[in-house]
Amino acid sequence: MKLKARIIVGFTMIILVPLLLFAAALYGFSETQSKQTVTQTETTDGAVYDIAISQSDGGQARIHLMTKDLFMSAFIILIFTALAIGLWLYRSIATPLVKLKKATQNIKEGNLDFVLDVEGNDEFSQLCQDFEEMRRRLKESTEEKNLIEKENKELISNISHDLKTPITAVKGYVEGIMDGVADTPEKMDRYVRTIYNKTNEMDHLINELTFYSKIDTNRIPYTFSKLNVEDYFSDCAEEVGLELETKGIELVYANYVEKDVVVIADGEQIRRVIHNIIGNAIKYMDKKRGIIQIRVKDVGDFIQVEIEDNGKGIGAKDLPYIFDRFYRTDISRNSSKGGSGIGLSIVKKILEDHGGKVWATSREGIGTIMYFVLRKYQEVPMK
Repeated sequence: MKLKARIIVGFTMIILVPLLLFAAALYGFSETQSKQTVTQTETTDGAVYDIAISQSDGGQARIHLMTKDLFMSAFIILIFTALAIGLWLYRSIATPLVKLKKATQNIKEGNLDFVLDVEGNDEFSQLCQDFEEMRRRLKESTEEKNLIEKENKELISNISHDLKTPITAVKGYVEGIMDGVADTPEKMDRYVRTIYNKTNEMDHLINELTFYSKIDTNRIPYTFSKLNVEDYFSDCAEEVGLELETKGIELVYANYVEKDVVVIADGEQIRRVIHNIIGNAIKYMDKKRGIIQIRVKDVGDFIQVEIEDNGKGIGAKDLPYIFDRFYRTDISRNSSKGGSGIGLSIVKKILEDHGGKVWATSREGIGTIMYFVLRKYQEVPMK
């Protein structure tokens, strides 16, 4: 029952009950006062007369006592009616208000781990339900904010460490050149190449961080176009092969897709996907003869790309989380390898935006296979 209806019913009962009792008492009192004893008397000439005989003094006393008792009863009933209705209204108002006060105090103290449970459908109950919904959303918002702050702190820590390593190396080699340590053309060439490689690492890291900020605000600049699968992935393999060759890692490329197969994709972003996966494989390569294989396959409505390495592999407990932002399989070992921890999360985001997906299988000590799929472009015939 709504609060307005409760108040109307309560005041109606408080007013109506005593009025009815008072009216009944007045009616009984008036009837008693006017009541007379009527008898019939027959005279000697045969006429009949009605003779009214007033009540005795004892009867009058009883009437006054009865009237007094009636008024007292009405008064007592009035008090109990008012108390009952007042308690009814108080419970309907005070109970949710007390719960609201406790809930407000909890929020004031920063405690959001409680539930405001109020039954009913009146205005106060609806207010409590709205308050509970506000508390729930506030808790979700606070948890999300705390998670973002934690991720940002972790990102800053990772970036700081990953920038410090190449900067220290660059500084050391520059000092070596300034001090005349690189006193031969061979040494000078080696120092300059090392400085160049380290600056490339920093450039890649900064680009990755910039791209991450675009992911967080859903502002990734995609330029979709038709890409011939054979031509596109052959070019990617050739580009990656040059980088792997400088690192002493062998690349094996195989294409099992027909020549006319086309996908709709952003070539630059898919190239970023491949480079991030390859870069991850290079980072954790622990074999003297490193081998990375790229296979492109036709799997119905999709083309599937497999990138396999013979690195140290990923543990079963870590495998489901490798595409999460900032997740590192082994912090103590990864800290020496560098990396912001967002490379594979960028891969996942790009492929999801292309309508594809990415997953991995791995065996520790043997290697890891990364899979991703892209939907093939198919012409729809006009009817």
